[in-house]
Formats: sequence, C-alpha cells, structure tokens
Amino acid sequence: MKKLLLSLIVGIMLIPTSVKADEGMWFLMFIERLNHRDMQKMGLQLTAEEIYSINHHSLKDAIVQFNGGCTAEVISKDGLVLTNHHCGYDAIAELSSAEKNYLKDGYWAENRKAEMKPSSLYVRFFVRMDDVSKRILSKVNDKMTEAEREKAVNQEIALIEKENNEGGKYTVSVRPFFQGNEYYYFVYQDYKDVRLVGTPPESLGKFGGDTDNWEWPRHTADFSMFRIYADANGNPSDYSQNNVPLKPKHYLPVNLSGVKEGDFAMILGYPGRTNRWMPAGGIEQNVKFAYPAFVEGSKVGMDKMKVYMDKSEALNLVYASKYAGVANYWKNRQGMIDALTKFGTAKSKAVQETKFNKWANKKENKAKYGNVIANINKFYSLTNEKARHDNYLQLLFRASSYGTIGRTLGKQLENYAKADVAKRKEMYPKLVETADEFFKEVHIAAEKDIMAAELNLYATKSKGYAIAPMVEKIGKENNYDYTKFVNAAFDLSILTSPERFKAFLELPSETMITNDPLVQLSNDMITHLGSKSDEIAKAQNDYGSSFRLLVEGLRESKIGTIKYPDANSTLRLTYGKVRSLPADKRNDAKVNNYTTMDGMVKKYKKGDEEFDLPVRLIDMNKGKDYGRFIDKDGSMHVNFLTDNDITGGNSGSPVLNGKGELIGLAFDGNIEAMAGDVIFDSKLQRTINVDIRYVLWVIENFSGAKHIVDEMTLVK
Repeated sequence: MKKLLLSLIVGIMLIPTSVKADEGMWFLMFIERLNHRDMQKMGLQLTAEEIYSINHHSLKDAIVQFNGGCTAEVISKDGLVLTNHHCGYDAIAELSSAEKNYLKDGYWAENRKAEMKPSSLYVRFFVRMDDVSKRILSKVNDKMTEAEREKAVNQEIALIEKENNEGGKYTVSVRPFFQGNEYYYFVYQDYKDVRLVGTPPESLGKFGGDTDNWEWPRHTADFSMFRIYADANGNPSDYSQNNVPLKPKHYLPVNLSGVKEGDFAMILGYPGRTNRWMPAGGIEQNVKFAYPAFVEGSKVGMDKMKVYMDKSEALNLVYASKYAGVANYWKNRQGMIDALTKFGTAKSKAVQETKFNKWANKKENKAKYGNVIANINKFYSLTNEKARHDNYLQLLFRASSYGTIGRTLGKQLENYAKADVAKRKEMYPKLVETADEFFKEVHIAAEKDIMAAELNLYATKSKGYAIAPMVEKIGKENNYDYTKFVNAAFDLSILTSPERFKAFLELPSETMITNDPLVQLSNDMITHLGSKSDEIAKAQNDYGSSFRLLVEGLRESKIGTIKYPDANSTLRLTYGKVRSLPADKRNDAKVNNYTTMDGMVKKYKKGDEEFDLPVRLIDMNKGKDYGRFIDKDGSMHVNFLTDNDITGGNSGSPVLNGKGELIGLAFDGNIEAMAGDVIFDSKLQRTINVDIRYVLWVIENFSGAKHIVDEMTLVK
C-alpha cells in the first residue's frame, strides 16, 4: 500500500505521517487538499469539484441520509432512491399485512400511483458545511466545568444554527470533532414524502439471516427502492397526491461492467459512530463489562420475541423489525468482543498512552497534560460495574416496548391530564394517532414475557452496581421472579389496550397516570439509569476534559497517528479498492472477492427461514438465465468485497468507480475486522457490497419490473 503525505488545514490539523489509502472517513470539503492526488493515482477520474461543490451539482447531491440512520443514493432523474433492504425494513413492515406481506413476498409498484407512503420516512440532502472551530472555542476556557463548557458551546451553536437555516428552510447541525477540539456546521434539506417503489422478497433481501450476518462469503440481495416526492416547484412538502417525483440536482449513472481485483472504489455515506480515539480503559470496559451484558440482554429479548413470531404471520410482522435490529447488534457486539480480545487492542492503546504519559509529564507539558491519563483511568475504574448495569437496563429498554413507556406515552398522558379543556382538544387527535401506531407494534402476551425475562436478567446480573429501587423491591419480594408482578401490572395499566387508552382520554386523571404500575416502573428505571454518585459525577467531569486533552495532546505530540475525525453521522468519503480475502473453500468464486448465484443456490435449504430460496430463482440459475447482467465469466455475481473504511450508518451507501458511476451497494462488514470501530485493520477490514448487476437482475429478470430499470442511466 502506497504511503501518503497529507497537507492538512493550517492551524486546524497537523501534518500527518503515512496513512493507509483505504483507511479514513474524510470530509468532502477537504478532498482537494487531503486526498485528491492519491485518489487519482488509484483510479479516480473526477475532479474534487465534481465530488463536492456548493455552487454546482456534484456527487454529494445524489447522496442522502435515509430516515436518520442509513445512507441512500438517487439513481434516476425522477428521484428514484436505492438503499439496503434492512434500511427500508421498518417501512416495508409497516406497509405489510398478513394478507399482503411485502416483507415475505416482495413488491414492485407497477406505476407511480402504486408507490406506497409509510407513515414516517424522510431523506436528508447535504447542502454545505463550514468550520466554526475558532468561533465556538473562543467562548470557552480551561476554568469552566464540563457543564459550564457545554452550556457556552450550546448557546453559540444555537446562534450558528439560526443564522444558517434561512428561516427554517434548512436543518442546520453543528457537530464537535476530535473530542471537542474542532467544530463544523452542516446544512441539510429534508424531504418527508418518500414512498416505497419496490423490495425483493425477504428470502433474497435477508438471505443467510443471522447465520450469515457479518460473515463472508455472502449472497444477499440487501436492497430496496423508494422515491422522493416534492411539490410542483421541487421543494419539500408533506405527503400530498399533488406532489410529483423530485428532479434531483444530480443522480448516479449505473455501470454494468462489473469489478475486478484492484479496481478503485469509493463510498460516500453517513457513518454513524467510530471510537478510534477511545482510551485503553474504555476498550477494556466494553470488552469485559458493557458488551457481554449487551449480548446477553439481546439474546434474552430475541428468544422471547421469536416464540411469538413463530406462532403466526401477523405476529411475525409485529416484531420482525425490532427483532432484526436487536439481532444485528447482538452479533456485532459479540464480534467486537472477539476481535478486540484477539488483537489485544486495549494493550496496544495502553502502550500508546504510556508513551503519551511520558511526554505529558515533561516539564513543558505537565501543567496542561500531566493528569490526563490518571483522570481517564480513574473514571473507568469507577464506572466498570455501572457500564455492565447500564447495558442490561438499556437492553431491557430496546427489547421491551414498555421499558421507556414512562417518558413516552406516559408523559404525554400526564401532560394531557394537566392541560385545560382547550389544550386537550388540540392534543386529542395526535394522541389517538400515536396510540394507534403504538398498539400496532405490540402483542401484550409477548410484552409480558419480554419484560419479566429482562427484569430477571437485569436484577440478577447487575450485582456490582445498585439496581433501580422499585426493581430491587419487587425482586426481593418475589425471589427475583417478576412474572406475577408483570402480569398484574399489565392487567391494571391503562397503557395495554387502545380501549383503556381512549377511555382515559375521555376522563383524564393525573393521579391515575402517575400511579399506573407500568409508568411507575418505567420512570423508576429511567431515573436510576440517569443518576450517578457525586464521586462518579466528579470523575466524569474530569474525564470529559481529560479525554479532550488526550486527543489534543496525541495530535500535538504526533504520538497519535489518526488524521481524520471519528464518524458521527456526518457525510464522509472513504476510498480504496476491490480486494479479496485469502482463499476460502466455502466460496466457489475463482477469486475470493466476489460470490456467485451458484454459491447462493448451494446454500439453499428448503423451508429454512434463513436459507430458503424462491423456486423461480433456482430454475433461472439452473438455466443461466442472467440476461444482460451476466458477468463475462458466465456467472451471476452477487456480492463483492472492497477494503473501504465504513461502519454502521454506511448501510445503503453507494460504491462508485473512478467515474462516479454506481457499481455496488454497501451493506455489511466482515466479522474478522469487527474491531474496526475502534482500530482499523488494513489486512482484514472489508466492506461487503451487493453487485449492482445482481440488484438490476432481481428487479428486471426475476421480478419482471423492467420499467424501474428503464428509469436509470446504464453505462458499460
């Protein structure tokens, strides 16, 4: 791998040493200065202006954040949007029913009128960004507590956001980078009328299920399609039958040539969170305390959900999306434990921190940096058991729809009860709508089992840190079997049926809602999660300032080698190449950088929920019925590998060639490099992508929806 010499922004970033070309999640506004020359050497044929421009259309205008958590791309002049199947999963599940199960059977709109609007779905376009570090940092000083610093920063952020939103036209977000040593603002425009165009059946979109998740070789059609609608002038608009497909500033052409080892590949998207500056103590805490609790809590919730999902198609739809979300992170966290342990990441960080501490205690540095490592280590030693406790409790909140009911429906009903008659009349329709949506996504028998099991796990496994008082009291009285209490609480609560909920709206009582047993339990747990001792509060304050100084000092001393900010759901570009893993007998492909439909069919297990396949696909593969999307080697390529640096939030990101043409769709990473959120492994880190030709084959040949493909601009 060639080495780079990057010249960074004077006074903002330090001049870096060598960095792997495939490592880094880079700001688009700095591509010209930081990365463009190296990208050209690797195969980029675009100018920096064609990637990011404020005044002209560019690649950035085709990339959207999808519903706040994934990435998607515009691929036609009529606002057609491509993202992952698992990113569209919630919307597809919402639009499905037992009679018309689009998750199971797939769906392709035969025309624009057949495109379906979920209740809540939006995309966010990136308009521009700028540096406001000097402005914000001028408002703080070293004498401030972390709370005082945060207040001063937030006050300035509010002013910056107001100055740049153009009267509410744009959403403006100011975000910290390098642990609060730099700040940038981002301007976005949101479109809320987004409709489902199509999705493959779940047997293709989730092929391999939990077994293959985070694994290679992979054979998954992890994609779905939507369309952005706007008013007649192209502006954002709430849903209306009068809205028309958006005419985007830029959309991506689709390349049908396929990829080979060493081809240039870049990915643009919204990576959610990396922690590559995390201290050794934080890594150790996650591996030994936080993540094991997360994994165990996830498994308990999944097992209880699955019992009911297997009972009927209707119940499967109720919990399909929640189960998928919990299962995804369950396997991710276990992979993180394994990878971070295997590679001794905490030890390598500790070595770096020992070196830093020596530098920090030199005479000229001691006053500023001398206590940094000691403060950081003290914080982690005080919070290890709390981290375990918090993860058990947070997984209860993730798995149980009633875990946080006190601050959601409960709080809304309390406010309703306190309001005057006129205000109640105004609130009533929205509350009824909220309740209707809530009860669509719960099954009371399942919720009882989930709650009782998660409470038992939380109460019996969080012994190193005091549990919530109400949970402890109930546990002691019932030998930590919460079944009896939970059953009684659900029977008494006004939040367990639409009828009880609406009856409360007719005769509201503040006492009734605050005394509701599920609201009381929820509030007890939420309050406890947010509480901390004075000792921990002091350590947390010292940790906040010390972590910021650690990052500043690592950059100043050049002991730290990371030259890009951690991911935080802002638009980034990563570049690398198509790159194989060592030969694997499980993959029938000639080079272990792609998989084929033949390999997919070999995994087929009739009736298996993870590895079943449509008979039509098996027959088409047998006849090599690949149409115009066949590879030159005579096979249908399904997924392929690149060495791009991505993380959660990049799901749905476009994989582009040197001309900015779409060649694939990022959807996963390999479990061997699961430590990638903390430390980049240049040998093992891979991005798993759907080959765009397989996407088009599924739409045109398998599904018979050629009219969707005809919208796109196809090139070879």
